[in-house]
Amino acid sequence: MWKEQNNQLIRKFEFNDFTEAFAFMTRVAFLAEKHNHHPEWTNVYNRVEIRLSTHDAGNVVTDKDRRLAEDIDRMFS
Repeated sequence: MWKEQNNQLIRKFEFNDFTEAFAFMTRVAFLAEKHNHHPEWTNVYNRVEIRLSTHDAGNVVTDKDRRLAEDIDRMFS
């Protein structure tokens, strides 16, 4: 579930191991390119945290962020 906090959409994902987490990040990278909208993210072993905001709009959450978040959710399910 995405949380809106400090002008960002934030979600944490957990996987079985680093390989699964990295594979997820790779898929998100291709999706982000398709959207021309790139996340801020961190990865530690099997955990990935994604933060979305629209820099061109003054670092706030926009429909662009919500659309990417929805597509990430569909891919993660």
